[in-house]
Amino acid sequence: MNEEKPFRVEEVDGVETPPRARVEDAESPSEKLERKKDYLEGFLAQKPQSEDPAAPGGALYESVVEALREIYDPEIPVNIYDLGLIYGVDVTPDADVVVTMTLTTPHCPVAESMPGEVELRVSSVPGVRDAEVNLVWDPPWDPSKMSDEARLELGML
Repeated sequence: MNEEKPFRVEEVDGVETPPRARVEDAESPSEKLERKKDYLEGFLAQKPQSEDPAAPGGALYESVVEALREIYDPEIPVNIYDLGLIYGVDVTPDADVVVTMTLTTPHCPVAESMPGEVELRVSSVPGVRDAEVNLVWDPPWDPSKMSDEARLELGML
């Protein structure tokens, strides 16, 4: 059986008063700001440990997307990525890139030259070993595929 130990009460004459905080002991606002900056700089400089450069958000993938954003449709003053003409960007671990894209219509005046320009731009991205462009017509392009930035640029928002 468990025996309960009696609760022991001890009387004391008094308790020491804890020391009071003094203003001169506190850090100055500039010291506090500097400490916060150091913390944030270190935090923001950290990169995820398992970042795959070929995955969306990875360095190579983002470089390919930036290259695509430099190509403009000759009839519409918006880049082909924001226009919604790029359906997919696949980067293999060996740095081969396959871009799946469409055009606004099959009768587009740049139907023959645009895929070649996309392939040339993507293959010129540092780190890309090979580039391939697949031109598809299904699903067909429509204005709902445009980004909000493109709609704003064209006055559709």
